[in-house]
Amino acid sequence: MTTLLKLEGIETYIDQFHILHDVGFEVPKGEVTVLLGRNGAGKTTTLRTIMGLNPATQGSVTFNGKDITKLPPYKVAKEGIGYVPEDQGIFGDLTVGENMRVAMQKEDDSTHERMEWVLNLFPDLKTFWNKPGGQLSGGQKQMLAIARAYMNESELLLIDEPSKGLAPIVVEKVMESIQEMKEKTTIVLVEQNFLMASRIGDRFYILDDGQTVHQGQMNELEKDESLKKKYLGIA
Repeated sequence: MTTLLKLEGIETYIDQFHILHDVGFEVPKGEVTVLLGRNGAGKTTTLRTIMGLNPATQGSVTFNGKDITKLPPYKVAKEGIGYVPEDQGIFGDLTVGENMRVAMQKEDDSTHERMEWVLNLFPDLKTFWNKPGGQLSGGQKQMLAIARAYMNESELLLIDEPSKGLAPIVVEKVMESIQEMKEKTTIVLVEQNFLMASRIGDRFYILDDGQTVHQGQMNELEKDESLKKKYLGIA
């Protein structure tokens, strides 16, 4: 197992609030690692800390063997980490095509190959290429956010709550798409939809009150009713 990303002893504050307390986990290359926990457990803050948006006050974030703890977000992205935020973060006044181009760090053959692949994965984006992002449906906005993060040579994608607010049929499409993407890149997924998480994920970490409290293989968690009830509220 090759470790692509490693967090050790992460402490993160937002203003005066101490959100993460000694968070640590490892992400193996080529797998989907799922961060689970109730609302307010610190999952989104963990992703934002990795990206440098909420910098850690203590601890370390190591990516590909390099300490990226203190790097600003644009440099973290250049290291090869793509980020799909919970609010999708697309530009509503820009067209789908413009949103995709803005996300490109460079425009070369490999970028165009990735664009072609991801447009085949999300054909709606090709259909609405000239439509403003703000006029897309919720599912289409999520597809655009994921596609945009894939545009660069990212070895790791951080995807925050991709099923949030989406109809079940759209969740199914997003889930299938992420399953295809996991063949091409490593993924850290934050997801409240346990069915989706269990179908996509290889391993899991549970956060509770800003701390890492449990870890293991996803197929083990599926069978552990007491753990799911205690930390996820799944009866």
